[in-house]
Amino acid sequence: MMKLLEEAIIYATVLHQGKIRKFRNIPYILHPMEVAQILSTLTDDQDIITAGILHDIVEDTDGTLGEIEKRFGERVAFLVSSESEKREPGEDETESWERRKESSIQVLKNSTDMGVRMLWLADKLSNIRSLAQVYAEQGDAMWERLHQKDPARHRWYYQSIAETLELSLNKTGAFKEFITYINFIWPGTFDSEKAKYRKYREVSVEGCKQLGRGAKGEVYRYDDELVIKVYNENNTYRDVEKEIASSRKAFILGIPTAISFGIVSVGDRYGAMFELMDSQTVSQLIARAPGHLDHYAGIMADLANTIHAIEVDENEFPSVSVRLLDYVNGGIARENTELADKCRKLIENLPERNTILHGDFHTNNVFIQKGEPLLIDMDRLSHGHPIGDISDMYYFYVVLGEDDVPNVEKFMGFSYENMKKFFNLFLKKYLKTDDEKVINDVIDKAALLSYVRLINKCHKKGNPNSKEQKIIERCIGNITALTKKLDRLDF
Repeated sequence: MMKLLEEAIIYATVLHQGKIRKFRNIPYILHPMEVAQILSTLTDDQDIITAGILHDIVEDTDGTLGEIEKRFGERVAFLVSSESEKREPGEDETESWERRKESSIQVLKNSTDMGVRMLWLADKLSNIRSLAQVYAEQGDAMWERLHQKDPARHRWYYQSIAETLELSLNKTGAFKEFITYINFIWPGTFDSEKAKYRKYREVSVEGCKQLGRGAKGEVYRYDDELVIKVYNENNTYRDVEKEIASSRKAFILGIPTAISFGIVSVGDRYGAMFELMDSQTVSQLIARAPGHLDHYAGIMADLANTIHAIEVDENEFPSVSVRLLDYVNGGIARENTELADKCRKLIENLPERNTILHGDFHTNNVFIQKGEPLLIDMDRLSHGHPIGDISDMYYFYVVLGEDDVPNVEKFMGFSYENMKKFFNLFLKKYLKTDDEKVINDVIDKAALLSYVRLINKCHKKGNPNSKEQKIIERCIGNITALTKKLDRLDF
């Protein structure tokens, strides 16, 4: 171990030679050495500690990942790459600050590698130690010497990192010190209790029956009385707390919902516990008794009408139009600007309504307990026109299955044919009409927004592959035809 570390120290010292730290006239090499020291309190893995010594080589010197891999191994090079911001030749560091930070945080959120997480914590702790010392001496004048001069953006950056690392490293002294410094520079950012010893109740869902699966995670029956929602790895404790807070708001407003009574850890993921005795999702009930589609469509329609009649202050929740426009900007705008403008105009012309929308309304998110429906997944509550929720349903029950029937059947838990039937039955009961012209008009409007959303999904992870590009082309064809038929999206 010592030989590898000594070689890394010599290599880093040579490449960082002549460089000094931003605020102190001290050799830059002292920073990676401090990072390595912090890492030594977290692990004895020599590759991780070595990566700490080398973490700024690619970003700040002429050294390359290829050379690091050749000298120190593939694992060390991988860890260093996770900490190396992607910079474009000749770009201005001030103008590119936001892009670089958002991109690098996404790398951290997408990584489940504990070495990556430790390296990030050690580096950012070393940096914020230095910032806190200068801030104590200079106050807000300090920000003028940085590429990003807005302290609120630095707060967002460090807060995002802490939230991402919290579950896996919250028991370490390094993490608690990190929280302390964040609160020193930006008081009140975190509950001060997070800087003290805290242990979440640890539970396992091994052997538990999965009740449903959504974009944010899975729902399991934990025991006869409790249901647990297990969030995906990239959801932070702040995301869970936000959803619980939204659920409480929804309950007060009169939306029938289950309230979580505690956050738990499930391996490396967060979970939220709900008391839902003898309850099942509507999806489960349909799978068990598909002959009762009409009955369950009625329950969902009544629930939707109840929600869509609740008025709220427009500042309480975001407008659904913002989300719909994000779908346009994230997908179709990259493919066809003229068509994107038409979609934007239709969305922007939706009449504003100060009534609640769920934002993820489908049968996996509705439990039946003692004959009464209870909604979960409240993190996307919004206000606006009901076409928002109706288009979400069409997206799940019809559009997703047009290209991948097995996956959507796995997601929803019953057959694709019954999904399409269910949506039509729901719409008739929701609209309180059998008039096919009225129903088909609403379907066209929901379809347009659904295809816009699917194009956004294809673009979400970067450049679409060949399969996704075919889906995009089909969606564009459908949207083009629909924009010729529709001059408004409301009903």
